[in-house]
Amino acid sequence: MSKRILILTGDAVEALEVYYPYLRIMEEGYEAVIASPKRKVLRTVVHDFEGLDTYTEKPGYQLPAHISFSEVIPEGYSGLIIPGGRAPEYIRLDKHLPRIVSHFFDMNKPVGAICHAVLVLTALNKKWYFEGRTMTAYPACRFDVENLGAIYTTITPFVDGNLVSGQLWPDLPGLMREFLKLVNAQ
Repeated sequence: MSKRILILTGDAVEALEVYYPYLRIMEEGYEAVIASPKRKVLRTVVHDFEGLDTYTEKPGYQLPAHISFSEVIPEGYSGLIIPGGRAPEYIRLDKHLPRIVSHFFDMNKPVGAICHAVLVLTALNKKWYFEGRTMTAYPACRFDVENLGAIYTTITPFVDGNLVSGQLWPDLPGLMREFLKLVNAQ
């Protein structure tokens, strides 16, 4: 049976951070399932650095979510990808999210987190998942990483056990290479 990988996201997900993993997972021969708070067509965004101290945002592609968070049965998945963008700041409020994400840490299944994905991890009520671990994220999310009890690093991608983290969309090739190594080793 082909492995299934869950991608948790929502509107305003960074386009590259959802499409690259989605396509790479399928290229590997696995099933990629996109879940969002509601089953709907998601609106992605494109972030870039154009001379400001922060990124700019433009509309991106549309992407259908296959299932809603309420429909996710995490036991049916071999790994989890959490893309960044602005989606993490609001999907972390969904009541189903802690149940889903906790499963992957409880079962030591691979988790890939890029950019602002750490905001999703802050929704977990078990900080001991991260206490003393090392991870990276978008530099402005350093405090969120440290508030989890983790050690922030600028090394990207960074692998600590089942958690593969990256800072920005240019880190996706390395992040997906390391994430898929973990999935393939299962």
